[in-house]
This record gives sequence, C-alpha cells and structure tokens, in this order.
Amino acid sequence: MGQNYGSQSMIQPLRRVLVRRPDEAFGRADPVRWHYTEQPNLALARQEHDAFVSSLRQAGTEVIYHDEALPDYADAIYVHDPALVTNEGAIILSMGKALRQGEEAAMARSFEALDIPILYRLHGAARAEGGDLMWLDERTLAVGLGFRTNAEGLRQLQEALTPLGVECIPAQLPYYLGPEACLHLMSFISLVDERLAVVYSPLMPVPFWQYLTEQNFRFIEVPSEEFETMATNVLALAPGQCLMLAGNPTTQQRLTAAGCEVLTYHGHEISLKAEGGATCLTRPILRGG
Repeated sequence: MGQNYGSQSMIQPLRRVLVRRPDEAFGRADPVRWHYTEQPNLALARQEHDAFVSSLRQAGTEVIYHDEALPDYADAIYVHDPALVTNEGAIILSMGKALRQGEEAAMARSFEALDIPILYRLHGAARAEGGDLMWLDERTLAVGLGFRTNAEGLRQLQEALTPLGVECIPAQLPYYLGPEACLHLMSFISLVDERLAVVYSPLMPVPFWQYLTEQNFRFIEVPSEEFETMATNVLALAPGQCLMLAGNPTTQQRLTAAGCEVLTYHGHEISLKAEGGATCLTRPILRGG
C-alpha cells in the first residue's frame, strides 16, 4: 500500500481528501436540468464550502483541491461520485447520470498528478457512482443497484476488487422519486463508527437490512422530516466523530446519545439546493493510521 492513498473504510481517520470548490458551472446551474430545488448563489456557496473545508482541516485532514476546469458540470463539486479509492489504487467509475459523464476522466487526471495509480476503469455498459458504494469493512463493499449503478457496474467492480480480497454485497434500491432524482445507497445510510449506522429505515432494502442486522450493526434512526434535509448523509472524520448538515437536531441528538462527537456545517447552497451532503462533497483518498 502506498503511503499517500488507501481508503477501504468509511470510518477510519480521514487523512487526505479531495474536494472541489463551487465554480461558475455550479453557480449558473439550471435547476430543472440539474434537478436542483433552485439555482445556487455562487458567492454564498463558496463561503459555505470554505467553512466546510475549514472543518475538515481542523479535524486534521489534508485537503486537496480537484480544480481542473469543467465548465459544463454543475455536479462536479460532488467529488465522491466519479471514483473509488482502494488500498491498491483508484477505480474510475462510470456515471449513471448522463449529465455527469466526463467527470471521471478529469478525476483520473487529478489522481495521476497525485501519483495514485489507476487500478481499473469501468467500461462499456457498466455504470456506477460513488454514492452507491459503501465500505462495510475493509473487505466488504456494499453496492446499491438503482438508477445510477447497474448490474454490469457491479460485475466489473467485483472483477476489480476480487484480487484485493474484497466481496461486493448488492443492495437493490427502491424506485422512490424516479430516475431523475438522486437516490444513492448513501442517501439513506451512513456509517459513523464500527458497526454503527445512521439510517432512514423506510427506504432500506429488506435483504440489506437483514444482512446488516445479522452482522450486528446498530442503527440510529433518522426521522422523516430530517431525511428531507439530508440527516442521513453523514461523513465520518474518525470512528465516532462525524460531520453533518446543520439543522437536523433530532438526528444530531441521537448521534450524541450513541457516543458520537458531532460537527455540523451550513449547506443551504452546496447541499440543500443540489442533492449532495457532506459525504458527496468529499472523495477520501487516505483513511486510517
């Protein structure tokens, strides 16, 4: 394993992370085309993002900017989705949202500049987005199958990860709001500590819920009104330390009661208007140690 990359965990201490500061493409995004609730205010979005990055740095994380010009990609600030970083290098994914196809190659160039080897590139009909991929432990990757990640994507991910001794566990996602909306696996579950997850149970696939229960996972339930404000989208900075969107007091209280240290960020522009929370805004490069 190289010293500068390796991230087969959702909860180990976040050492290095890739982010993208909101740019002109985000600021002028057509809400109908991009499925946003309204057009973001770029100046405010940058303020929110800078404060978000400051929280990461205060937690001891090295922050690296993915700043290649991508003038037609409003969603590119959600750097979690175009790739997955393993202990052996990066897997370049293939976006299920057609408007985002093209982000993958730009991220691959960022990785190459950081001397992170490219382990595998999804190709052909395969589709997979980072928001559908969640490490349950170092050897188990949950893969949400829905509108953004398909069966061929799962097959190629398993092909890429088998030499690393990793098993992919499929989770069939519900239709929910349909193909235009963004429902990722991590829309309704985030890991915050060893076998401890924040969940919105009404959207949990039953076999996946049963699997996690059999593995002795504990669940912190998110109320319906806070699911609407992304309380399920929680970024672990270390085991039991997490960063979440402000304005979700019940979930925050439940996390604290479960022994977690909870940090919050304000994300009216960068999250609530545009379907992406704390996890989506980050692409972990190195966790652990």
